[in-house]
Amino acid sequence: MLSIGSYTLDSNLLLAPMAGVTDYPFRRLCRQYGAALATSEMLSADVSLWGSKKSRTRIPQQQEAAPRSVQIAGSEPQQMAEAAHASVQQGAHIVDINMGCPAKKVCNKAAGSALLRDEVLVRDILQAVVTAVNVPVTLKFRTGWSVSNRNAVTVAQIAEDVGIQAIAIHGRTRADAYRGYAEYETIRQVKMNVGIPVIANGDIQTPLDAAFILDYTHTDGLMLGRAAWGQPWIFWQLGEFFKTGELPAQPDVYTRSQVVLAHIRAIHDFYGEETGVRVARKHIGWYLDRMTSDPGYKQRIFSTTCSNNQLAAVNDALGIIALTQY
Repeated sequence: MLSIGSYTLDSNLLLAPMAGVTDYPFRRLCRQYGAALATSEMLSADVSLWGSKKSRTRIPQQQEAAPRSVQIAGSEPQQMAEAAHASVQQGAHIVDINMGCPAKKVCNKAAGSALLRDEVLVRDILQAVVTAVNVPVTLKFRTGWSVSNRNAVTVAQIAEDVGIQAIAIHGRTRADAYRGYAEYETIRQVKMNVGIPVIANGDIQTPLDAAFILDYTHTDGLMLGRAAWGQPWIFWQLGEFFKTGELPAQPDVYTRSQVVLAHIRAIHDFYGEETGVRVARKHIGWYLDRMTSDPGYKQRIFSTTCSNNQLAAVNDALGIIALTQY
């Protein structure tokens, strides 16, 4: 089993923190399907911004199952330390540091993966956060700033040296963004050079992908991001494959439909009418993309601004899709 500090997880499968995606309803759903840890959406290290409605939804919910992990992002060591301390006060059991986000609005503030260019600052931030809290601190980062500057091994060694309890590495550089394919040789080299748990991330789409990556890198766990969009049951599929060695079928269309509808209801309940309908659209789109190639369903569903009408439209669409698959 994978352990992070004093926490021993139920499996070695984790949900990646993703801004605008891994809110409480989605984290809870992925946990139900076997994700052993589901880290919150990225929070700014500027705690003065945490009073906004958007930030309040990103803070861990007290009803969440332990361990609760919060991701923070920033470029000032003292500010990051204060954010880590505040996260623990808000109920975080694990604090995760973001040095992997390639988004321009994050990198332009010298945060996220932009930090990989400054190894001295990396050490200062990690040391400040580890010193500020009495809970495990983890780090998510990329293989480097660019293909010509893959410094993940050095960053991983810095992390281990200052007391980071586990690291997750996305197999692309900052310059890659999400283009091309993840590479795992750098992740393999990191695993060979540190003793703390290493978690591989990037392009894990199927059980066979997962098996290959674990076998090649010898990492301690896997972190899934975009592969979970529209199919949170992928954690169950991977778990079953690792247990039996057989490729499991996805849940039948009725089961998937019930999951979709329950997820949409949970989004509406969590955010309220207006925001809930808007947030649900992206998830509905991802579910439908995996169930049908007909764009007409989304066009009809996305036109409504009423939660009840949205739910009814999705239910009708799923019923028609189910008939076409039998």
